Amino acid sequence: MLRLVVLLLALANVAYFAWSRGALAPLGMTPSVQTEPQRMATQIRPEAIRLLNADETRQLENSGGAARPGNGASAAAEATAPECLQAGLFNEQQTTTLRASLEKALPSGSWQFESSAEPARWIVYMGKYPSEDALAKKRNELRQLGVAFRPVSNDALAPGLALASFAQQADADKELARVANKGVRTARVVQERAEARGQILKLAAVDAALHAQLDVLKPQLEGKALRPCP
Repeated sequence: MLRLVVLLLALANVAYFAWSRGALAPLGMTPSVQTEPQRMATQIRPEAIRLLNADETRQLENSGGAARPGNGASAAAEATAPECLQAGLFNEQQTTTLRASLEKALPSGSWQFESSAEPARWIVYMGKYPSEDALAKKRNELRQLGVAFRPVSNDALAPGLALASFAQQADADKELARVANKGVRTARVVQERAEARGQILKLAAVDAALHAQLDVLKPQLEGKALRPCP
């Protein structure tokens, strides 16, 4: 009985193998073929698909990837939204000259002057140095000590270095003591800029058209850059 079962199983395996390979096709016994022609029909221009090269990939990453639905309109709105810009401080003579130009060039109500003041600025100062070589040597020494610095903005103090800036002399004195503990021995506290009062030019709603008009006026801003309003 056991031999009969084993023989039947062997014959069944042989028959299945022959059927799966199509050997029984002449007898009308073939396995069904699994295909999905509807997927091929729904493909849209498959021949247009291609791999991006390295430059194209970087450009896509820098642009934030593919645009999402609905983002185009919001991005365009942000790009054209008016912004508030200001420039200054202008003294009385500069304000008078600039006001005359603005009245001729810009729409009425698009700009205004506001009174403002720049506080005095005290710095921890090193200088003046007799040569550029001496200045470069001092820069290297400060880097080795881990002390930050910048060029001075007051021509009367140049060539020299400002290690820190403060609105109050007392704060500058405290910083002088701190850098002295780091090994800075020849610095001192000086006033880099006195308090200044004047006018700020403010443009509350600058759109693309007004931007173009402002480009013509830039030479009359006395080198003072237009910057976002605080």
